[in-house]
Amino acid sequence: MSKKHKHNDHEEHADETWLIPYADLLTLLLALFIVLYAMSSVDAKKFEELSQAFSVAFNTGSGVLDNMALITTGQQLDNKDKDKRNDDGMKSKEQQQKERQELIKKEQEDLEKLKRQLDQYIKSNGLTTQLETKLNHSMLMITISDNALFASGSATLKKESRELAVAIGDMLVKHPDYDIIVAGHTDNQPIRNAEFESNWELSSKRAIRFMNILLENPKLESKRFSAVAYGEFQPVDTNDSELGRAKNRRVEVSIIRKYIDIENKEELKVSS
Repeated sequence: MSKKHKHNDHEEHADETWLIPYADLLTLLLALFIVLYAMSSVDAKKFEELSQAFSVAFNTGSGVLDNMALITTGQQLDNKDKDKRNDDGMKSKEQQQKERQELIKKEQEDLEKLKRQLDQYIKSNGLTTQLETKLNHSMLMITISDNALFASGSATLKKESRELAVAIGDMLVKHPDYDIIVAGHTDNQPIRNAEFESNWELSSKRAIRFMNILLENPKLESKRFSAVAYGEFQPVDTNDSELGRAKNRRVEVSIIRKYIDIENKEELKVSS
């Protein structure tokens, strides 16, 4: 009698339980590379959020992709912070611009007031042919003809010109924050005498002498004053006539603006 082989209803199969963690691992690696690829720049904050997402995934068993909300939320917060910083920056810039415009307006009002005071002094003392004021986008300039201040070829101030310098100094006391430049100019006629060898020296000495009279006022700060000499090289008229040369011989006192409206470079028109 032949023996019958027993048939096992359940054939033996290889253990495939390792496929589950392997698939999870592949999923994690895929998610990792997708997230890294999506990050356009190295950001420590984003890496920290990514680390938190993986930590949650490993500790709770949920997938990384299920916890992408953490990263998304972090990015949203980061964007909100960035937008807030931008808004603050814009507000700060706008505020600075507003404050600057207010300072420009106040400066304009101050210089207009000073110009009116000078014009009134000039008119009251009959000096309209010898003094002139002009306000533009960079300064308030007082132009004084040399015959109102000095004798021909001299840098010694006339007695009446000292009174003028004192009056101007008194007005400048009320505007202490401006820098003052005193400039000397001559015509192109050569000069050579015992005191001066050139128009450079004459214009320089005249500027310094007039500035020194201004600074006799103890309320004016010397550090805000400077004297310059231009000789014959910045004429305002022709040197071919006596009238033109007379206009070129002058002393200019410039009150320099602190703030300039860059957006409006046209000269500021101010009525006398």
